[in-house]
Amino acid sequence: MAEIIQSLRLLADPTRLRLLLLLQQEELSVAEIQEILGMGQSRISSHLAQLKAAKLVQDRRAGKNIYYALTRDNPLLEQIAALVQASAKEIPETAQDRTALKLILSKRQDKAREYFNKLAGKFGRSYCPGRTWKGVAHLLLTLVGPITVADLGAGEGTLSQLLAKHAKRVIAIDNSEKMVEFGSGLAKEHGFENLEYRLGDIEEPPIAPNSVDLAILSQALHHAANPTRAIAAAHRILKRGGRIAILDLLAHNFEKARELYADAWLGFSEVQLHEMLKAAGFAKIEVDVVARESEPPHLQTIFATAVK
Repeated sequence: MAEIIQSLRLLADPTRLRLLLLLQQEELSVAEIQEILGMGQSRISSHLAQLKAAKLVQDRRAGKNIYYALTRDNPLLEQIAALVQASAKEIPETAQDRTALKLILSKRQDKAREYFNKLAGKFGRSYCPGRTWKGVAHLLLTLVGPITVADLGAGEGTLSQLLAKHAKRVIAIDNSEKMVEFGSGLAKEHGFENLEYRLGDIEEPPIAPNSVDLAILSQALHHAANPTRAIAAAHRILKRGGRIAILDLLAHNFEKARELYADAWLGFSEVQLHEMLKAAGFAKIEVDVVARESEPPHLQTIFATAVK
């Protein structure tokens, strides 16, 4: 009873309600929340501390930033979420906060897009974590037969072009205009009529549901703002019996990757990938570490596959 009363007291404050409404939609850093609400950091941190003490929100550190999200294992979460949603229409700033959140998320994508626009045409001549031919070979071994493939977060599409030699159709998705332009040019130059590049985000790929035999996320998932959403999107576009293949970095602590390579996440553990695939509805899940770089920081490559 004490927990319920404490939660109700916290919900009586409009600012804390606004915070919970935002965090219901997206995990956010303190700086992002500050920009959305237009409030000072100390005030926001004070409210977040109270919500964290009541186990309504949780935090995680990513480099210099601290990100906040709703506490998923709170037994009162469902009831509290309903109360927060019911209160939304009574808060004048709700629509404004929703618009500001969209702008913040757009800025996240722009940051990553700017990095990849600069790299267009340079892959293979620049170091990129986890981009090893040994790792790619493990992925390619699963690709046999005349199938439709979605290469999500394709970059300039080196892998897409390799796939196009055997697949029935390949759809390469990337959110960098320059990458799509460069990849489309290469596809035309090499005569790949079955390879199509589309501009889009891996969390909402512009591909029809239930239309793909294989969805690939090759060194793309750690650039996603919401990896869980990206995997769920892959599940959505796959046909029943279709397969997802993920090649990414094993969880590491090389913090410089955030600035050097626009990484949003420092890789994923085997358990994390398994849980995300399971939550999305995949079965026959297999996750393995397949390569380790010999040079510092000795990044390792993880390969996961599952079936819809």
